Amino acid sequence: MSKKNYLVYAAIAIACGGAGVWASLHNKQPAAVAAAPGAPLAAPVAALFQQKLKDGKGVEQALAQWQGKPLVVNFWATWCGPCVEEMPELSALQGEQAGKGLQIIGIGIDSPSNIAEFAEKHKIAYPVYVGGMSGTDLSRQLGNAHGGLPFTVLIGANGQVKKTYLGRLKFDELRADLASM
Repeated sequence: MSKKNYLVYAAIAIACGGAGVWASLHNKQPAAVAAAPGAPLAAPVAALFQQKLKDGKGVEQALAQWQGKPLVVNFWATWCGPCVEEMPELSALQGEQAGKGLQIIGIGIDSPSNIAEFAEKHKIAYPVYVGGMSGTDLSRQLGNAHGGLPFTVLIGANGQVKKTYLGRLKFDELRADLASM
């Protein structure tokens, strides 16, 4: 790949990251109202659990394995600076919250080879899946109207979306939201 191509990709990545940050600062999404225990899953969450995605090692996994647990679903990309910056904190949060039943999963909006290389290089303490471009559609179904990254969804054990976050996570806010669940 030529230097010109790298510069074009870098400019696109910076623009996308900037758009995600701008959208997160200007998007005040209220938390979803929790459904009664035993209520049917919301359609977007049901669509999430119907997915079978490859993990960082290329093994297909059913996301239904996480149904019934509180989840933090983080949509990210290897080329997204804010996404990569928050991953160590997400890994630390997974370690802190694992005993409480919380599960963090990452869905990469990137190519399988980029995600596999990234997962091998970085120590990520939670499962990472390859969403590819269809991962963008899934994030939109879960409330990412702007299509920006990173995009994170907090899902209760009852399968209801509790809150969404667009842009780099504010971990104090996320911890407070987890404590209120």
